[in-house]
Amino acid sequence: MSLFPSKSRLAHIVFESDDKASKRFDVVLLVLILLSVLVVILDSVSEYHQKFGTFLYAAEWFFTAAFTLEYFLRIWLSNKKIGYVLSFYGIVDLLAILPTYFSLFFFQSQYLTVIRALRFLRILRILKLTEHVNEAQILVSALKQSRLKIQIFLGSVLTIVLVMGSLMYIVEGPSSGFSSIPRSMYWAIVTLTTVGYGDIAPASNIGQFIASIIMLLGYAIIAVPTGIVTSELTAAKNRNEAKLRHKICHNCTLQDHALDAKFCKSCGAQLDG
Repeated sequence: MSLFPSKSRLAHIVFESDDKASKRFDVVLLVLILLSVLVVILDSVSEYHQKFGTFLYAAEWFFTAAFTLEYFLRIWLSNKKIGYVLSFYGIVDLLAILPTYFSLFFFQSQYLTVIRALRFLRILRILKLTEHVNEAQILVSALKQSRLKIQIFLGSVLTIVLVMGSLMYIVEGPSSGFSSIPRSMYWAIVTLTTVGYGDIAPASNIGQFIASIIMLLGYAIIAVPTGIVTSELTAAKNRNEAKLRHKICHNCTLQDHALDAKFCKSCGAQLDG
């Protein structure tokens, strides 16, 4: 009996999550990802960097070596190697190890390794959330249906920003910090989104009046995209439920069965799906 699992068994452990060995592998991987992200965060704190810089540096290279080994292991085990390399997870896995190597040539690029947090998406396999894709499909459908409305909305917002920014440039001028139309548009965006950094502020009465109008518009504008997406989301959900309810019994042709119905409520025949 071999001490090492076969290639097919190893591929099952790495890519699947339906037995103890594969789940254990995913859990260990997630713990390593969590610890590696924590190391990067702590290393960015000057106090910890001065006290534990050597240890954190060594830990980062340990995690990078482990993830590099895992990355090439996945390539070796993949039936479609190019497919894995070009897939979403393949690209994320690669980006998770490159910053540390780049840090040998580019200063502080190792902090980009926080992108490893995206690898937490693998927890979907452990929790079996990938089976519940219907809700995600509804959300995608709602976003697609509201795409045109959102484009019109963004176009309207950009027009408001352009007009208000140009107006403030004329009214206030460089003396108040509105040194150009792009600079004034930046102020309009900050004000319209109710962020309000305060680095530029109108000084004249007319400028403050215009600013007040933009502030009021900001509260109204924030609610618009939320309402658009919510409306389309409700419509998409209703369409999906209507589609599911229209299960047709091939025996008696009765429709409008319950979502969880397995048998026809009229003739008792088994329903498809």
